[in-house]
Amino acid sequence: MPVVLYGCESWSLKQREERRLRVFENMVLSKIYGPKRDEVRGEWRKLQFEELNDLYSSLNIVRAIISRRKSWEGHVARMGERRIYSVLVRTPEGKRSLGIPRRRWENNIKMDLQEVRCGEIDWIDLAQDRDRWLDLVNAVINLLVP
Repeated sequence: MPVVLYGCESWSLKQREERRLRVFENMVLSKIYGPKRDEVRGEWRKLQFEELNDLYSSLNIVRAIISRRKSWEGHVARMGERRIYSVLVRTPEGKRSLGIPRRRWENNIKMDLQEVRCGEIDWIDLAQDRDRWLDLVNAVINLLVP
């Protein structure tokens, strides 16, 4: 997990990428836990998605990314006007290419806040209070991720 999630705090994932990560995670878990012998038929079979989740009690990969990203967002917001803050929050100059615009890091923050019905709140001001930010991070993590 640490190798796959290296640097995930700054990722801005699309649904397609999230789905690919979940497929990868299920593939790895099915390799780790291996097949299961069916007691009724006496045959070996692959474990289903729900069975893998029951065996693996940790957060799934998408929730782990979201939790790490939310923690990092709080740190960045409390940094102030330093270089990393300006790189991650500023709006790039120039035109975007045609087609679907790329999702920016700050867009993920706003989407996460909308899921918890806090979309109108300024996330930078909210992150200054560590206790309120931790409550928000826990609320976002506890959401069901499809």
